[in-house]
Amino acid sequence: VGAMMAWPPRVAPVDRRGQVFKGRGIAYVHYKQAENHVATGIEVAVEQSTGVVRVLRVACAHDCGLMINPDAVRAQVEGCILQTLSRTLFEEVKFDRAGVTSTDWASYPILTFPDVPQLDIALIDRRHERPLGAGEAAAAAVAAAVGNAVFDAIGARLRTAPFTPARVKAALAARAT
Repeated sequence: VGAMMAWPPRVAPVDRRGQVFKGRGIAYVHYKQAENHVATGIEVAVEQSTGVVRVLRVACAHDCGLMINPDAVRAQVEGCILQTLSRTLFEEVKFDRAGVTSTDWASYPILTFPDVPQLDIALIDRRHERPLGAGEAAAAAVAAAVGNAVFDAIGARLRTAPFTPARVKAALAARAT
């Protein structure tokens, strides 16, 4: 993932002048202690005035042992990443005293095509290993990588998903005090 992202070294803290802060983050998971190895690198842009987080690029190195059908594994990994980006940035069930209020596609936000970032996937085919399945492993590192990238961009941790504009603005305001 480091080679895929080709991030040049830089000193902290990040330059936070201007209206859009950019950040980068990485996360790694050894899924289920004996199965997949997944590393994910993410670049984000955070708009200071609105609190909107935009994922610009995702790189994922995915090792699931022997791949029987690499095209299907790639599709699974891409789908897991996009679904988890949607959960991390948009998806939230809303309630009021009567019950759930986000009951349809108009009231339940999800990732849309304009929000889809550049995806770079490196599948590591280890032919000497047994096939381990590619299921949900790619999803496991996404939220942490986004959280690390947002922290890099704004200098504040978001602890509650989804990372809505309101939560980002609150984190920016808390950091300023």
